[in-house]
Amino acid sequence: MEGSMTGYIGKRFMRLLLFLAAVSAASFFLLSLSPVDPLKSNVGQAALGSMSQEQIKRLEAYWGVGVPAGRRFLFWLSGVLKGDFGMSLLYRRPVMEVIGEKTSNSLWLMASAWLFSGGLGFLLGVISGVKRGQWQDRLITAWCMVTAGTPAFWLAMMLLMLLAVRFPVFPIGFSLPVGMAAQEATLADRLRHAFLPALALGLTGVSNIAMHTRSKMIEVMESDYICYARARGERGWRLIRRHGLRGLMLPAITLQFGSISEIFGGSVLVEAVFSYPGLGQAAVTAGLGGDAPLLMGITLISAVLVFTGNFAADLLYLAADPRMRAGTGRKGGGRHVHGGS
Repeated sequence: MEGSMTGYIGKRFMRLLLFLAAVSAASFFLLSLSPVDPLKSNVGQAALGSMSQEQIKRLEAYWGVGVPAGRRFLFWLSGVLKGDFGMSLLYRRPVMEVIGEKTSNSLWLMASAWLFSGGLGFLLGVISGVKRGQWQDRLITAWCMVTAGTPAFWLAMMLLMLLAVRFPVFPIGFSLPVGMAAQEATLADRLRHAFLPALALGLTGVSNIAMHTRSKMIEVMESDYICYARARGERGWRLIRRHGLRGLMLPAITLQFGSISEIFGGSVLVEAVFSYPGLGQAAVTAGLGGDAPLLMGITLISAVLVFTGNFAADLLYLAADPRMRAGTGRKGGGRHVHGGS
């Protein structure tokens, strides 16, 4: 069994390397096809008109204008294999330094949204499943159907207009009060600025876990052992807690780990709406500004994050289901939550 698990983990690691190679190549060449002119985007047409040809050539050399995409990719890849992700063209700092700074802002924002969506979704799913066919079930199901098709950026704009503009309860954007140094900001300041982005990001992930938990809860409530427990006189929350929640937790947690990619994808748009200086906004800035080293670094980090979430979900299923553990030795299998894993 240990040998089969070791082989399974080794295969997944090799799959990660192939996945990162494919993502890197695709992202780099798609970026090279972008119509964005880095000189016009970052310097401006008027400023370029007032520069000499020598100055323009130096700028073109800095931004890699005119260098074939294949040559630039090989140069970037050789640096990455040595552990050097290059310098950000916009921030003029090492890429990993910029990513580390932005990740510190985004990570706890995404973690808060992830925990909120999982906890609320699980609670609503349990209530909906227990109250099947009643008004609570209809209300929760309708709300989940609406939010499932609601874009994260639209929900973020609605929260912004309602709770920051119409009723100024929360700040309109950024991660700190305007004009305040990071060292001066308190935890309360950071929480107030992160609340709306985390709420918008978390609400978009509730429906998936809620509907999945509802379906599982209905199956549990119709099972033989629940009928037997009812025959013994068990009712209400005690019945659900003792016989229902235990079978629901693992599938819900597994699904929640698989939703990390959705949380990260939504954070790009939500951070842009709230001007929140995190990893998502840095990706948008790098893409619009033609900062290939920074955008490639963020792409690799996000790919590893998504893969890790899906891999954790697979390991949870392997730990819970002996049949799947036996299957890893024969097929190198495991349950794949998303195709990217």
